Amino acid sequence: MRMDDQRESDYIEDRRGGGGGGFGRGKLGIGGILVVLAISYFTGINPMTLMGIVEQTPLVQQEQQPAKKPPAEDAEARFVSRVLASTEDVWTAAFAEKGQRYEPPRLVLFTGATPTACGTGQSAMGPFYCPGDQKVYIDLAFYRDLKDRFKAPGEFAQAYVIAHEVGHHIQNLLGIADQVQAARQRSDKLKANELSVRMELQADCLAGVWGKRADDMRGILESGDLEAALNAAAAIGDDRLQKQAQGRIVPESFTHGSSEQRMRWFRQGFDSGDMNRCNTFKAARL
Repeated sequence: MRMDDQRESDYIEDRRGGGGGGFGRGKLGIGGILVVLAISYFTGINPMTLMGIVEQTPLVQQEQQPAKKPPAEDAEARFVSRVLASTEDVWTAAFAEKGQRYEPPRLVLFTGATPTACGTGQSAMGPFYCPGDQKVYIDLAFYRDLKDRFKAPGEFAQAYVIAHEVGHHIQNLLGIADQVQAARQRSDKLKANELSVRMELQADCLAGVWGKRADDMRGILESGDLEAALNAAAAIGDDRLQKQAQGRIVPESFTHGSSEQRMRWFRQGFDSGDMNRCNTFKAARL
């Protein structure tokens, strides 16, 4: 990717090495359980898994460290900052075309654990978006997992991860997230999982829209970049992850979509550059 000459975002917050003072430990109360359920909804992680993680880690931070930006010599963080800035430019223009104003999310860099409006964020969750504070959270160690564990290297693969989480922010701004949450609460587990898949695939499609529009605006893509993003989408498909983790695939338990679905919806957004082509909730075929 050609990102070296791109601007950096003013909406990035570096909490790495902040010390994490003021944390308390303990069992989850009712409030903590609700927080875990909220994170489970937006990340697709089994809530029982999250409860086990959270009960062994800090739950709240009384005083957060003042926000700071990543150091100038941190190339990986600066790349993330440039990608975030690119999403700001693309979605500001896309919303303006519809007569709407885009409010960018903040992106928080953290290591290990960090407080969020959705509870304690953990590296084990992978990158995630919290609608409560409208922030994207990422431990950059995930990029090493993406390369080594998931075999999905490349800068556009890394950028896709950020663009996907920003896609969830767009769903939040447009009221889609609230509508889906309400529908999930009225549904059985099977239907709730299907709604989650549709939401995740829409975020993939929106990530593709960003990629197309960003390239049209700034010419950021190079040979092999699109393939790297598609490889990343495939690497984190539910079917592939389930096969790796348990040796079998259980489609009715999918929460993010299969590898083929994730690639196809990202490609649909990329090929069209049109967010109107990302309505997974009306699609007869996912």
